[in-house]
Amino acid sequence: MTKIIVDGKELDVPPEYTLLQACEAAGAEVPRFCFHERLSIAGNCRMCLIEVKGGPPKPVASCAQNVRDLRPGPNGEPPQMFTKSPMARKARQGVMEFLLINHPLDCPICDQGGECDLQDQAMAFGVDHTRYHENKRAVEDKYIGALVKTSMNRCIHCTRCVRFTTEVAGVSDLGATGRGEDMEITTYLERAMTSELQGNVVDLCPVGALTSKPYAFAARPWELGKTESIDVMDAVGSAIRVDTRGREVMRILPRLNEAVNEEWISDKTRHVVDGLRTQRLDVPYVREEGRLREATWAEAFAAIARKVKGVKPERIGALVGDLAACEEIFALKQLMDGLGVKNIDCRQDGSTLDPKNGRASYIFNPTIAGIEEADGLVIVGSNPRKEASLLNARIRKRWRTGKLKVALVGEKADLTYDYNYLGAGADTLANMPEQPKFERPIYLVGAGALARPDGAAILASVAKAAGAAGAIKDGWNGFGVVHTAASRVGALDLGFVPGEGGKTAAEIARNGGADVVFALGADEIDIAPGAFVVYIGTHGDRGAHRADVILPGSAYTEKSGIFVNTEGRVQMAARAAFPPGDAREDWAILRALSDVLGHKLGYDSLGALRKAMFAAHPHLQKIDEIAAGDAADVQKLGNAGGTADKKAFVSPVSDFYLTNPIARASAVMAECSALAEDSAELTAAE
Repeated sequence: MTKIIVDGKELDVPPEYTLLQACEAAGAEVPRFCFHERLSIAGNCRMCLIEVKGGPPKPVASCAQNVRDLRPGPNGEPPQMFTKSPMARKARQGVMEFLLINHPLDCPICDQGGECDLQDQAMAFGVDHTRYHENKRAVEDKYIGALVKTSMNRCIHCTRCVRFTTEVAGVSDLGATGRGEDMEITTYLERAMTSELQGNVVDLCPVGALTSKPYAFAARPWELGKTESIDVMDAVGSAIRVDTRGREVMRILPRLNEAVNEEWISDKTRHVVDGLRTQRLDVPYVREEGRLREATWAEAFAAIARKVKGVKPERIGALVGDLAACEEIFALKQLMDGLGVKNIDCRQDGSTLDPKNGRASYIFNPTIAGIEEADGLVIVGSNPRKEASLLNARIRKRWRTGKLKVALVGEKADLTYDYNYLGAGADTLANMPEQPKFERPIYLVGAGALARPDGAAILASVAKAAGAAGAIKDGWNGFGVVHTAASRVGALDLGFVPGEGGKTAAEIARNGGADVVFALGADEIDIAPGAFVVYIGTHGDRGAHRADVILPGSAYTEKSGIFVNTEGRVQMAARAAFPPGDAREDWAILRALSDVLGHKLGYDSLGALRKAMFAAHPHLQKIDEIAAGDAADVQKLGNAGGTADKKAFVSPVSDFYLTNPIARASAVMAECSALAEDSAELTAAE
């Protein structure tokens, strides 16, 4: 630690701190535009100027100098810095005057108004006049895709967006051309940006040069109600803030969570908002003579009761979809238990993960933040860039330090970092080339390897390889499963898998598999003709088209629910809006239905349901905590054996933007999907 004095306050800070960080540690406010804690240092906005005693007789850019570079006083006194001296104040006023020379007077019509760094800092550090009266420069706006709107007259060349796409996203979409006043930020050849994290440049832009195109001119920040919640577009569980106006969700923004998503979110998480409004189910439906008609809740329940009556429990099945919260999964399981049904499954994709093998067999044991401690990574049957883009960004972050070596078994893909390609399928696992010895290796296995008939054998092979490589030891469990469904880990924790003699999802869905099927948001599986399907969900997607009775449920922004992410972290999503029309929360639908079916569930409120769920599964009440799996279960899994097919692994996510009913209802996601397809074809042609 190094002793310094900031504005007369003495403190100890690490020598690698920048002067800006040291000043903030002392409680001093230092304005900045180009500096960002997660990006490399550019030092080009000069807004963070401070005075350093004993230094050069001019202001110093505090973001570009480290504490270790400061010289002590002539008698060994600690270095002194001043953030409020006349020199520093005059320097900032001069820089602000320069920045505003060319900045247009767009504040009344700018989407950044009310949450603009330039606006705030002009108020705090600007002056009430300017000495410049020349014409402002004009820059042509650029097309950079469906998600980011450009107003490049406002750009102050902080280059945050360029550094983000290059360093964090790993796709060099943006760059700077020209010099001085002619400098412009643009995409190469003015093509659309291709990164699945591109929307984060809007949050990074300190002015209104880059704003959200789908959200353009929709609302002002002070009009919106703000609710902290959790994302369900993948199994990472990114922390988000849902902004609403009245009953309508207007936008979704990232929320800081160092352990999961840092401060980034994927474009699907951010821009799926319009999918929450379109193709919604808002009244119950009953199919009569091959056509669905609107019905009352009583009519829908009566139709279900008539059909269930007289059907043997072994001819009834229940499926859980990818976006269900733990509460409704628990309620559905209790209802099925009451009916004596053992044909229950949450694994729509055909995965062979089973809670009987222990929690460590189906969670990402190293944790997402733990990736930053790993020095070796073997990816098996997964494309983390498409399946868990924020987890992939964390891998890239560690890889950029030069301390992580990556190997891949599966289909080749651009993962935004270099890797050693080992092979395409399970035969590579059986004859794994000898890997370098690592201190903390991770073996990451994805749905592309597990969602196949030989998934259990592959899982055992990966567990065995992890054990042989020293990935399972005291203080480190390097075996990890990356899920694609937000509901999957929670459902496995709750035991929503076939009971003794019960049928799997594929067996329930096939022709003759069941007479009655309860589908809780199950849209990613085709149920063969013949079965009577009761669908509880939010959108007119595949599940609703197949249904005989539709019961309209609530989307993740319209209910309070517990989700468990891929690393086993328990998280709470909060209600930000209310469901449309007659739609109800899923657990409440199941509670009302249980009464009609003669097996009434023992709770009438969400609190009572959670009390029952926590009694059966205590770890679910520990919000934002991970109940660690037992490493012995992974070693036991490695001894399970089995014969794996030589077929190559294929990622289950072929289109990043259209993976669930909410995304498929979104016009913005459809446009992004089309652009991604065009980009892929163009790249292939080149």
